[in-house]
Amino acid sequence: MENRQSLLLIPVENQVRELDPKLLLACIAAQHGFSSVIGSRREMEFNIDAFPSAIYLSKSMTIRSLLFFRIARRFGHRIVAWDEEALVHLPPETYFSRRLHPSAIRQVLNLFAWGQDNVELWRQYPELPENTPIHAIGNPRGDMLRKEIRSFYADDAAALRERYGDFILVNTNFNHVNAFGPDINLFIPPKRPGGKARFGRAARGMSREYASGLHNHKLAIFEHFKALIPQLQQAFPQHTVVVRPHPTENHQVYREIAAGCPGVEVCNEGNVVPWLMATRALIHNGCTTAVEAYAMKVPAISYRPVVNEDYDSGFYRLPNGLSHECFDIPELTGLLQKILSGEVGAANSARRQALIDRYLAAQDGPLACERMVDVLATLQQNPAGLAQPSVLQRWLLSRGLQLARRIKSSLPGSHNKPEYQLHRFPALKLGEMRSRLARFQALLGIQHKLEIHPLSDVMFRVEAQ
Repeated sequence: MENRQSLLLIPVENQVRELDPKLLLACIAAQHGFSSVIGSRREMEFNIDAFPSAIYLSKSMTIRSLLFFRIARRFGHRIVAWDEEALVHLPPETYFSRRLHPSAIRQVLNLFAWGQDNVELWRQYPELPENTPIHAIGNPRGDMLRKEIRSFYADDAAALRERYGDFILVNTNFNHVNAFGPDINLFIPPKRPGGKARFGRAARGMSREYASGLHNHKLAIFEHFKALIPQLQQAFPQHTVVVRPHPTENHQVYREIAAGCPGVEVCNEGNVVPWLMATRALIHNGCTTAVEAYAMKVPAISYRPVVNEDYDSGFYRLPNGLSHECFDIPELTGLLQKILSGEVGAANSARRQALIDRYLAAQDGPLACERMVDVLATLQQNPAGLAQPSVLQRWLLSRGLQLARRIKSSLPGSHNKPEYQLHRFPALKLGEMRSRLARFQALLGIQHKLEIHPLSDVMFRVEAQ
């Protein structure tokens, strides 16, 4: 596709996790004639009327997506999608009710799957339109793990080693019980003593029984991790313990622990890949970072002080299965000592490799981004039969978007609250974005100069000169 007018809209929700891989996608798309807009999902969706007809790459197909999809299509945009949460996913029935909506998925022209497991998961969905193409091509986040691409982070990894020395990385994923705001947890505490806890946003699509069990399981492990952190610092005083909270977690509890432990630091700056490149070992429980660590041959330990196979095997099978597993602190510290001394390396076996091969495509050969752009290049910008709105219709739709923005920003548990959006997607400096773009251009050997132009402090346009 060599049409310079082809526009790709690439929304980013969690900046530290998604920005770099999606910028890689924008760079590869630019080589094929696309101009891409990349930036804050919230800002992009609420300003969708400002863009000419484009291909919109959605990261979810929930009921929250439905109204936006309908409005976007009225403005002439075409929807393609992957599910950011489909790599480490809930059991099918819970996943379907939480992550897919029948009317939303019908708005999607093409689906991009992480791997064969993701394809088979979607094929089980009773409301999947029969003719929707599903492409098992991997994901840009997987591309960042590949040896030829992760050197993008070489300087960042060196800076982390300089800053922290030899360090142990503890990645937490307790956003279901320790979220940025209490209304984003699985449950919201009752307003009155003895009252019944209400569902929080994290419980959307779950049965009360499933959500209650998950809440109890995660809360128990959370308490063990809070106790683990200072014990790690005491057991390995020559190493820094770096706690990297989940992007949507509240960091305060970890900062309080670190305040009493001189060898503990709390930070979740930037993408996790350079942290994995720089660390001696990763400790987690059911965290997607363990999948990334396995792909990069970084030693990872799943600390499982509380076991519930309904959740550990039904939800966290992949990250736990790709890791060394320990069930108490003496076992963990003993194994960690062997890792730090070089006696034990990354978890590896034919069983584990078969597991990741099923879940993650494009570990070699063409990048997932390249495979994705090949599919995008077959789509036309303005399909026949999709009428453009009149001037009056555009005005009404635009006013509706403004009203929706105000309402959503004030709802309890809303992802659109300004302070929560700033937590997930802080403003970016043009110089920083230009530096990232230049690194990708050099890494990929792109001959045509790529340019990046700010549309705001959270949205940028990327295109070939």
